Amino acid sequence: MAILRSLVLVAALFCLGEVSAKESQGLAGKVQLAANPIRRVVTMLQNMQKKVEAEGEKEEELFNKFMCYCKNGKGALESSIEQAKQTNEQLISSIKETDASLKQMKADLKSAQSDRAEAKAAVAKATALRGKEASAFATESGELKTNIAATKKATTAIESGMGGSAFLQTSSGSVLKQLSVTMELSSMDREMLTAFLTQGQGDSSGYAPASGQITGILKQMSDTMEANLATATSEESASIKDFDALVAAKTKQINALGQEIESKTSRIGELGIQLVTQKEDLDDTSKSLMEDEAFLKDLAKNCKTKEAEWATRCKIRAEEVLAIADTIKILNDDDALELFKKTMPAPSLMQLKTSARSMKQKALVALQQATQGDFRINLISLALKGKKVSFDKVLKMIDDMTTLLKKEQVDDNDKKEYCETLIDKTEDSVKQLELEVSDLGKAMADYKESIATLGEEISALEAGIKALDKQVAEATEERKEEHEENVATLTNDNAAKEIIGFAKNRLNKFYNPKLYKPPAEAFAQNGVAPPPPPETFGAYAKKGGESGGVVNMLDNMIADLDKEITETEVEEKENQSEYETLISDSASKRAGDSKSIEDKESAKADMEATLIKTGEEKNSKTKEAMNTHQFLADVHADCDWLLTNFESRKQARAGEIDALAKGKAVLSGADFSLLQSAAVHRHGL
Repeated sequence: MAILRSLVLVAALFCLGEVSAKESQGLAGKVQLAANPIRRVVTMLQNMQKKVEAEGEKEEELFNKFMCYCKNGKGALESSIEQAKQTNEQLISSIKETDASLKQMKADLKSAQSDRAEAKAAVAKATALRGKEASAFATESGELKTNIAATKKATTAIESGMGGSAFLQTSSGSVLKQLSVTMELSSMDREMLTAFLTQGQGDSSGYAPASGQITGILKQMSDTMEANLATATSEESASIKDFDALVAAKTKQINALGQEIESKTSRIGELGIQLVTQKEDLDDTSKSLMEDEAFLKDLAKNCKTKEAEWATRCKIRAEEVLAIADTIKILNDDDALELFKKTMPAPSLMQLKTSARSMKQKALVALQQATQGDFRINLISLALKGKKVSFDKVLKMIDDMTTLLKKEQVDDNDKKEYCETLIDKTEDSVKQLELEVSDLGKAMADYKESIATLGEEISALEAGIKALDKQVAEATEERKEEHEENVATLTNDNAAKEIIGFAKNRLNKFYNPKLYKPPAEAFAQNGVAPPPPPETFGAYAKKGGESGGVVNMLDNMIADLDKEITETEVEEKENQSEYETLISDSASKRAGDSKSIEDKESAKADMEATLIKTGEEKNSKTKEAMNTHQFLADVHADCDWLLTNFESRKQARAGEIDALAKGKAVLSGADFSLLQSAAVHRHGL
């Protein structure tokens, strides 16, 4: 475009060189006619009058809008202030209510946590107490069952005719002897039972009660112990029932309190957020209220001041318009025009030449005031320096040049606006993309942390399952060993009882033949009786008293064995029950942990997929951000020079346009009236 403009200007210069002197003289005449100074002054005054009136209309429109705001804005401000006050009151009330609700909710949460802790403590205490009661019942019921069995055996033996001394050799006699001391009996019954059991031991001249009385006492003792056993069993059942009911009720209470704690915890968080939001709203509303009140306070004063300023401006503008109108009227008066014609006669041809030369000199001076170095201005100056020049051609060149410079300025303005808009938009896009990349990075870090946490939780659960399986295996092995030990103990105790019974029967065969129970004949199959013993020392004196003590010791041993057998059976039953409970609880826990592992692995897989997707999205956003950065760099490369030099280019172009305008004005007759006056004056001299 610049090359094209240069070619046009060069062609115009060539055309100027071919213009004839006749055309130059005709143009000078046209310039002289067009450059009537009075007409130009009147035209300038008329333009001034239009400009003042236009400014007055524009300012009047702005003033009317401001006064409308003064009339209507006060009501709107007052309404806004009242609304803000009501809103503040509502917010203050809401803040108090929310704060009270939050405090009450925290107190309720603390109470619920305390109640749940108490309920758990009550369950633990009841469980410990139940264990003690169950152990005590097992011991008591075992002893009662052993004693009842011994009492019934003793009753049967006595009813069959066994005497006190012989009965004392039996295991039942030993148990009965202990009961005669430890059981609650009347003094008469205790004496009769003691007397029966001491027959054949020491003084036999004492009172020997009949067997019927003894069996009656024994039956009464058996009934009493059976009643005690039934009472203990009933109490144990009732205690178990009460324990189960207590545990169920406390468990239900604990679950309900747990749900209540979760609900109240969530509600406390919501109330906390609500309270902060309400306080922020109150702060914002209070600030807005203060601003509105301050503005309302100054509004009346500002409106009154503006009215006074408007009245002053209207008065000044009216005086200015009147002065311009009067001046135009004076200059357009017929007498004045006639006078101007007389005082400003038409110049001669020499004056025209002189005026043309002077105008070219002034135009050159005006053009030289433009920015140096613009070849287009230099081309116009060169054309004016030519001897044969057509002012029409030069004026057209100046007009074209001015139009071109204005168009270039419009193009620069458009490009500047486009560059600034594009740079702002691109920088906003860069910031948004960087923010999104940062957010995606944070999200990826959170996902990685969550995945690591889930991995640790899964590992902990798997380790817990392994530990649980190991505990179950150890408990199974321990239960197996305990069972084998209990079976061995029972077997050994029963074998010991048989051996002791055999030994006792053997003593009875010798010392108390009536109590002797012949065993099954082991040699019946041979059909040959054992040979009689050989003679040794003759007759032997039996040690009946000593044998009684031995028998009593054997009976005590049998009673101890029976007690141990009962305790072992009870212990075996309890251990088996505990083992089954442990296996059931372990299976439930293992199933729950396995389900948790499955859920966590599923959540981990979903989160890993989300992490991959987020990583891909981050990479995409990163690439987009890099491309946007590159595009922004390209935009800066294209626009920075213009944005940096815009003002200087604008000022230089404005200087060129001003210089062209001054040159054109000179060529069109600006200040030519002074030259005419000087020429006329010299001509008169």
